[in-house]
Amino acid sequence: MKERAEIVDTGIPLFYKVQIEIEAPAKKIFDFLSNPNNHLLMDGSAMLRGKIKGPDRLFFGAKFGMKMRYGIPYIITNQVIEYQENKAIAWQHLLHNVWRYEIVEMTANKCLVIESWDGRKAKWKWWIDDSYKWVPKAMARTLVKLKGLISG
Repeated sequence: MKERAEIVDTGIPLFYKVQIEIEAPAKKIFDFLSNPNNHLLMDGSAMLRGKIKGPDRLFFGAKFGMKMRYGIPYIITNQVIEYQENKAIAWQHLLHNVWRYEIVEMTANKCLVIESWDGRKAKWKWWIDDSYKWVPKAMARTLVKLKGLISG
């Protein structure tokens, strides 16, 4: 059976959430997520093209740039706005969309990993329409890839 992540219905416009259980310690998962070089490996959107600048390990306030493609190629700079060692990390870019990963320890070697995308405080919402509902599916693919990379 194919591995799947659960898309959570938040009932909140412009707020998407997906989750998956991963058999690994929280530290292992957090260390992987804290390295922006790994984001290309786990990207389920097919938009990432690679890191262009920034630290190899993220921290609160860290900035990192990514090469992207959504129709056309572009570069985006993100800043870490939340950082709780082995528990949560979040960043946003200039439009203030927030990507967040939360790690909930279930046992010493099993965690629930929750990825969310929050566009409620986006500076420009004109470009986010109903066609943007592909985001949860891409996030689900990302979490399945993350699980494979962590577990495999």
